[in-house]
Amino acid sequence: QVQLVESGGGSVQAGGSLRLSCAESGYTYNCMAWFRQAPGKEREGVAAIDKDHTTNYADSVKGRFTISRDNAKNTLYLQMKSLKPDDTAMYYCAVPKYCGPRALVEGFDYWGQGTQVTVSS
Repeated sequence: QVQLVESGGGSVQAGGSLRLSCAESGYTYNCMAWFRQAPGKEREGVAAIDKDHTTNYADSVKGRFTISRDNAKNTLYLQMKSLKPDDTAMYYCAVPKYCGPRALVEGFDYWGQGTQVTVSS
């Protein structure tokens, strides 16, 4: 059974950076993703990466977030720069239902417990 464990969240000021990590175990999937959810808001897929390292990003984070994957370490990353208060949310590492651009919008089969990111102005 797949296990996903996120880490690296925290509190930063606007303009700051954080790097989230996700330790994967149990199975190696062709594509992985990060999504976030803030209280009272819908879940938003923010970044996805395919097995060939092709990436897709939500418009809201494009140019600021970078998703990467170290297959040797079974670890998924999300480097976040120029953080804004609107980025405040719980961030989840996830296995999307589909790879490619659909990964961000078609839902997710599995996800971890999440790691909180709080950005203050």
